[in-house]
Amino acid sequence: MFSHGKKATFLASVRATPAERKRSLPADLLISDPAAIVMHAVTIAAPPEHVWPWLVQMGSGRAGWYSYDWVDNDGRRSATEIIPALQHIVPGDVLPALPGAKESFIVAAVRPGRDLILSVPAASGGLLVSWEFFLEPLAQRQTRLLVRGRVSSQWPSGAAEKPAVSSRPIEHIYALLARLPRWLMEPVALFGHGIMQARQLREIKRRAERPDSSSVHLRSTRVL
Repeated sequence: MFSHGKKATFLASVRATPAERKRSLPADLLISDPAAIVMHAVTIAAPPEHVWPWLVQMGSGRAGWYSYDWVDNDGRRSATEIIPALQHIVPGDVLPALPGAKESFIVAAVRPGRDLILSVPAASGGLLVSWEFFLEPLAQRQTRLLVRGRVSSQWPSGAAEKPAVSSRPIEHIYALLARLPRWLMEPVALFGHGIMQARQLREIKRRAERPDSSSVHLRSTRVL
């Protein structure tokens, strides 16, 4: 049985509004002519400084991705606490997509309390993917978390880091996707991403809205 709070979070909408889909965000400049754009958003009943600490500690082998941990964190449960040791990141740092990954996701830009941009580099230069987490302050100490992914036309053939041979289900899925024709691969991949992203946003919302959730000091950092 869900408690009232958990049920409300589970049912929370993660759909971006038409206006949010049209608005420009800083990471749009990184991939100017994307083959695909996917965007989600959620309203969180907590100010940005309470949401930000959950974002900067993301990454497999770190705090996790707050999504389906059996898919992207080797079954290790994503953190339910803010981890002080993981609160300082700078451009160039890696928030691993999977445990042990070294080339994705790369921190492209950090604006503490406001904007986190992750990227996947292409082997031939440039970026395959930009993944932006943008915090919009709202009235009554609330936050609108906007998450936009932009995918280059090089993806997935230009990947800098190929999935290793592994028993991980997600790596078998990646290998299968790479063999599909592009007209089929893209909608299947975006559908799967949408499921994972929706779970992630709802779990971030649940954590940030907890009565015992607290912010940490936001250290200044470089921004690209």
